[in-house]
Amino acid sequence: QVQLVESGGGLVQAGGSLRLSCAASGRTFSTYTMGWFRQAPGKEREFVAAVSWSRSRTYYADSVKGRFTISGDNAKNTVYLQLDSLKPEDTAVYYCAARNLWAGPLTENDVDYWGQGTQVTVSS
Repeated sequence: QVQLVESGGGLVQAGGSLRLSCAASGRTFSTYTMGWFRQAPGKEREFVAAVSWSRSRTYYADSVKGRFTISGDNAKNTVYLQLDSLKPEDTAVYYCAARNLWAGPLTENDVDYWGQGTQVTVSS
């Protein structure tokens, strides 16, 4: 089993920034593609970003390209999502996700493990 614990969410003004963290434990972190999804109230969960297990590729939803950056620190078993230039429409619960030995962007069906989510609220 892999446990994923997110942190770093909060309330920010439009144009502000946050950095989300996802700490993984239970298995070898370096063999997992790590990603982020988000779910806004009343909406479906959507893919946001992923970094391949090789850490050689990153993937982003079109809605966040140029504003969000995903990265990983294998020494800390942690993946990060840097959220810049935040917009009110970015308001959502952000979920960390992991898939073992995967490459490419993630869908919900690709995910082996989910975190519990961290709330990001962006005020206008």
